[in-house]
Amino acid sequence: MATFLLELVSPERLLLSRQVEMVTIPSLEGDMGVLAGHAPMIVALRGGTVRVQENGAETEVLFVPGGFAEVSPDRCTILADEATPLASLSRGEAERRLAEAEAAFASIGAEDTPERREAVMNRVLAMRSMRDAAQAA
Repeated sequence: MATFLLELVSPERLLLSRQVEMVTIPSLEGDMGVLAGHAPMIVALRGGTVRVQENGAETEVLFVPGGFAEVSPDRCTILADEATPLASLSRGEAERRLAEAEAAFASIGAEDTPERREAVMNRVLAMRSMRDAAQAA
């Protein structure tokens, strides 16, 4: 099967860079599979798992709380603030981060902008996805 370059980048460093057969990313519109030769696009990511396939098998699963992906026929670059291997996710940590996000949402007042409300709600949804992923691990 044809391969393409997958790169996962955080603000601090390059987390992953290698040739893969397929990657499934959590786009806002739903999970999206990327293969070599994919049409070029830029997509926003929601909180969810990035699944990497090599040699016909899933080799890596990482949780990202959101970000963006740039796809071209020979490359997929994922930009995320953080990426955690699914095996390293802690249920306790996910529950703690979800509680913090829900508290921030509960503290939103009438003076907050719609953009702030949306950003806080997106964080709550991402942390719910993290909790679900940690429970499934």
